Amino acid sequence: MKQKRMTKQKAVVYEILCSTDTHPTADWIYEQARKRIPEISLGTVYRNLQVLLEDKKIIELNYGKGQSRFDGNPNPHYHFVCEKCGRIYDFAQDGPWVGEDVLTAAPGMVKSCRFECYGICRDCLD
Repeated sequence: MKQKRMTKQKAVVYEILCSTDTHPTADWIYEQARKRIPEISLGTVYRNLQVLLEDKKIIELNYGKGQSRFDGNPNPHYHFVCEKCGRIYDFAQDGPWVGEDVLTAAPGMVKSCRFECYGICRDCLD
């Protein structure tokens, strides 16, 4: 497999995404990247996000409503989605990720999975 080089633009996109836990949109990443590389285009941000996804360095969270959100942590972890403000939180959970029984019961080969909880976050409850 051909090694993809780390361009300045890709490095900036990756650094921005890894420096936040807000699960930003490509537009937000673009606005942050323009502060460091004023001439960067939104298309360049999207292309680099796609390469980072293909390289499995990041994950995409697509909820079917509006824009995808991106996560700089590609390791298995849980998400809590606030139904009021829309914020997505990472949270840790000790114990098994997905049991072997779930994987073998699937009607095909499981390539990935994610676990999400939905509700109202503490900030919105206050």
